[in-house]
This record gives sequence, C-alpha cells and structure tokens, in this order.
Amino acid sequence: MTAVNRPTGFHMRNIFECARECIATADPDRKCLLTREAQQAWQENVIDFSMPALGPDDIADPGRPAKPQLVPPSQLPRRKLGSGEGRAAFLHALAHIEFNAINLAWDAVYRFRDMPVDYYSDWLGVAADEARHFALLRERLRDLDHDYGDFPAHDGLWDMAVRTAHDVLARMALVPRVLEARGLDVTPSMISRLRQLGDMESVRILDIILQDEIGHVECGSRWFKHLCRERGLEPLPTFMTLIDEFLQGRVRRPLNLEARIKAGFCDNELELLKTLAMEPA
Repeated sequence: MTAVNRPTGFHMRNIFECARECIATADPDRKCLLTREAQQAWQENVIDFSMPALGPDDIADPGRPAKPQLVPPSQLPRRKLGSGEGRAAFLHALAHIEFNAINLAWDAVYRFRDMPVDYYSDWLGVAADEARHFALLRERLRDLDHDYGDFPAHDGLWDMAVRTAHDVLARMALVPRVLEARGLDVTPSMISRLRQLGDMESVRILDIILQDEIGHVECGSRWFKHLCRERGLEPLPTFMTLIDEFLQGRVRRPLNLEARIKAGFCDNELELLKTLAMEPA
C-alpha cells in the first residue's frame, strides 16, 4: 500500500472504530456512505489496527431503520414475480439481505481481533460490495415506485451472526459458506425468471451480485481453511460438524456446483452436501 502525505496532527481512522460506527448506523444511506469512506481510507493507507482498550460489544441488534417491519419468515406473504407488486417485493427481499450483509461483513471485522491484516482488507472489501449491491437494488425499487421499507422482512441472517459471535471459525463456516452460498444456488433461477419477464435491468443487477458473491463465499472458504490449519483441524469434518451443530445437518437444494467450486468448495464437500440437501419448504 502506498503511503500518503498527511497534515500535521492528522489522526488515522481505527478499523475497529469504523466497523462499530457502521454497524450502529441506522440510516441505510449513511451506512453505505460510511462504508465507502472507510474503504477509501483503507485505499489511502489511513486506517490503523491498534486494539481498542475494550473488547467488542455484544450486538443483539445492529442499526437499522424503523422500517421494514421484521416478522418471522413464515409470516412473509407470497407474491407472484409476474406482477409489478410481486417483483418489487422480491427485489425488496434481496435489498434487505444486502443491507444485513453490510452489517455481517462489518461484524466480521469488528468482532474478531488478532487476525492477519489481509483478513480485515477482505471483509472491508466485502462490506463495500454489499453496500453497492444494496444501493443498486434500492435504485431499482425506486424505478418501480417503491423503496426499502415498503414490505415486511425477516432477520435470519443476523441471528446467525449472534450465534457465531464466539468463534471466527464458526462464523467463516456458517455465514459465507452456508447462508451466503445459498445465494449462489438460487440466483441463477431468479435471473432466468426475470429474463423471461423482460426485466433486463434487474437481470443486470443480479448478474453483478452473483459474480461478487462468488468472491465473498470464496473469501469465507479461504479464511475457514486458514483457521483450520492454525488449529490443526481437517476442514471437511469440521465443516460438517458445524452444519450438524447449528443447522441440524440440513442444507437446501438446489446446489450450484459450478459456482461453489469457484467459491472454494472441494469435490468431497459437495458430495457430502448433496447427501444432506433437502427440497426447500
């Protein structure tokens, strides 16, 4: 990274303080802005890694706006993608996932200390991607005369962040390699359906998101395997043990094998996942 000239008295931004501020921010536009500013500070070499005096807070709920209303997944109404309202609800659900993903990426930075510098670089980059995805989807919603918050949503992604807050290895295994990898599995069919409906702008956005998410899952795969090596663990049985412990040994079909291979899954993992996979409810 190239050093930059700084004025006398300039104070570098602390990576953990940046992360905590971004997680706590409720306004979506400001959360995205702070994330972009943090990425720029990183690129300009004005981020430092000194440990705060206190460890990470327990965060039961990250900052988020009053809307959307959060409900259990079973209470979300089913809408047909072919209608304008249904398509807006679908894009809203994706926007909500991306909003949560900003918080998840920042929490991976904030919560887990003493990791290599490249780890923080990776997850800061993921946070910036997720903020860009959210902005693209929100702009598309506005094209359809809707906005983020217009439909109810659920909060399953953050629940897994809370459950894995104790261990970076569990976090890398279960958030990127299970929850985010689910997007790799289902997005191609979404793209196909939107293309059939002639919604090429939404297709363009989902194509961008799919390619970026392959990289995000690969990032999780890479750090999961790094942590397994550090702890003297075999990645395959460790991954399967965590799926059994946190997900009762269940994963859902379909499995996008080609995308998962690009995202760091090995053939043996995919064979075992296929045996565990069940039809979605």
